[in-house]
Amino acid sequence: MPSSGFVNQPGKRTSHRLVVDELGQAVVGGEFAVGDILPGDTELAARFNVSRTVLREAMKTLAAKGLVVARARIGTRVLPRASWNLFDSDVLAWHFNAGVNEDFLHHVSEVRLALEPYAASLAARRATDADIARMMRLAVAMGDADHSAQTLARADLEFHLRLLEASLNPFMRTVGSLIEAALVGVFRLTSPTADEAEIDRVAMAHIRIVEEIRRRNEEGARSAMEHVIRVGQERLILNLRTQTTSP
Repeated sequence: MPSSGFVNQPGKRTSHRLVVDELGQAVVGGEFAVGDILPGDTELAARFNVSRTVLREAMKTLAAKGLVVARARIGTRVLPRASWNLFDSDVLAWHFNAGVNEDFLHHVSEVRLALEPYAASLAARRATDADIARMMRLAVAMGDADHSAQTLARADLEFHLRLLEASLNPFMRTVGSLIEAALVGVFRLTSPTADEAEIDRVAMAHIRIVEEIRRRNEEGARSAMEHVIRVGQERLILNLRTQTTSP
């Protein structure tokens, strides 16, 4: 499970990664519509300045994500959105890059509500004392008054990933990449600044989760996590509406 930071961080990309990112973003962003046939190998190889071998491997990656399907003598066609693997962190990140609406954010929140509160209840049942101590350190550190919005977001992400680990359920740990991609997208829509009141609110809400886990209160941990997700969702929708109406 990712543990070092944000999905799709800027930096050096391989030729394969570049082609996957550019074409995946183009499909999700609508440059290539559902049902469209992608340009041929010659055109795409020239566009990205890569070999046909790299291009074919990139197409296999996009096909594995459910975005396209290759057919002999027809070409590579963009599949309907229902086929796209939204649990894939790249596909989710491309959606946020392309711009999302309130419905999409509600859907992301619903998935988080289906997973993370139960993970919190499992942590209350199974987490070791060391797990709990680590989560408490992370939660308390979220109250550092020197946090910027970006560093607070990173601290928030680290807490949620560690909690999934503390559930001791390997499937929960595996969906960490989904939670990471969702949180990264959410953070992109938050305010560029973090005031002291917001920092305190976020820290206290996460400390409450750990306190319930330490008490081995499964229902309390579940409720505390639900509160964090729901309040975050409300603020996110408000931020999105503000950005939409800003000149």
